[in-house]
Amino acid sequence: MNTDSKDEDILIKCESVSKKFCRDFKRSLWYGIKDVSLSFSNKGDHNNTLRKDEFWAVKDISFELKRGECLGLIGHNGAGKSTLLKILNNLLTPDVGQVTMRGRVGALIELGAGFNPILTGRENVYNNAAVLGFTKKEIDAKFDAIVAFSEIGEFIDSPVQNYSSGMKVRLGFAIAAEMEPDILLIDEVLAVGDLGFIIKCLNRISELMTKTATIFVSHSMPMVARVSTQALLMHKGTAQYSSTDTAQAIKQYVDLFESAGRINQGTGDIELAEVEVFNPQTNSFVSDHSTSLTTGEDLRLRFKLNIKKNIKDFDLSITMFDGQLRETLSASSTYNDKLFTNTGQGKQDFEVVLPHLILSTGKYAVTLVASNPLTGQFYMRVTNCIFFSMNAIGISWGTSVIAGEWQELNQQF
Repeated sequence: MNTDSKDEDILIKCESVSKKFCRDFKRSLWYGIKDVSLSFSNKGDHNNTLRKDEFWAVKDISFELKRGECLGLIGHNGAGKSTLLKILNNLLTPDVGQVTMRGRVGALIELGAGFNPILTGRENVYNNAAVLGFTKKEIDAKFDAIVAFSEIGEFIDSPVQNYSSGMKVRLGFAIAAEMEPDILLIDEVLAVGDLGFIIKCLNRISELMTKTATIFVSHSMPMVARVSTQALLMHKGTAQYSSTDTAQAIKQYVDLFESAGRINQGTGDIELAEVEVFNPQTNSFVSDHSTSLTTGEDLRLRFKLNIKKNIKDFDLSITMFDGQLRETLSASSTYNDKLFTNTGQGKQDFEVVLPHLILSTGKYAVTLVASNPLTGQFYMRVTNCIFFSMNAIGISWGTSVIAGEWQELNQQF
């Protein structure tokens, strides 16, 4: 990674950066051995071509970021955002292209990354700040401010392994923000914090922007719109759209959401064979994305699962995501202690009803999950298994809209 630049205002320069991975683990090890030998012999240009089972996680990404600018890096899951951030943070080496970084880098790209779980919060503060290049004297001067911002308080001398997800985010962000790095990389970790702390973090990012170059990755478009001076929309590893017009980038992001296909994850022991949603307009179940509901109507889903013989019991759950990929509603068979059993017939039919929906107007994607009731391991997780639209009774910035019960009280005060 290059650390020199002719223009001192440019803190991040990404030039035609590409990174490829291999889907097959054994084959990837073999490719790694071959690549090392080729790099010593200088034979061939193996980095520019794809071999069997390889794919581009990041392909031909270029941008510059100056001090005082914030790049909103957006895109759906699997678009390559986290891979690009790991390249920028020198955790991964690009196969093609070059990255230039100038100054101290503060990174929050994975929850708890950089923390030693057996050390206390205090000890981790000093370790992390030292990695950023700060002296003990500089850390001493900032320590009280870090603790105050993180709101960890009495837990600062407890082992980090006992911290909740929110506490780790608080401490990690406080270290990165209060030590005022030249470059700040943030990857979705703020999604775990409470609303008050998120607003506090966004305000702090705004304060830092005059002297910091920031890359902000989030599925929350209001957050991106608030802090970003420009946006880069990634799709399947490539730059779909890049501009200082963040509103247009967000619009294209939403358009991609509506055209997104299914993503299958899990062990594969349970597979989704069919899924349908009840359409009130046609009074029938349909497998397309045409269903539109209004406030108070039920969401009814039917699906057929193909269950492998080795599975005995399993839980089912669904989650709804809106156009900004916010998790707006979830329902699980575990909430009412419902456990499903394999009948041994291969395919089994199921139905779930979510009564009286109060979601706000927009399009929603359904994620369907079948999991191990003891370990929570996913046998199947199908993202975007089906879409539906919602027409709410009123306009709202919230994720739900209800009529409420209103009355005037004729009381004397």
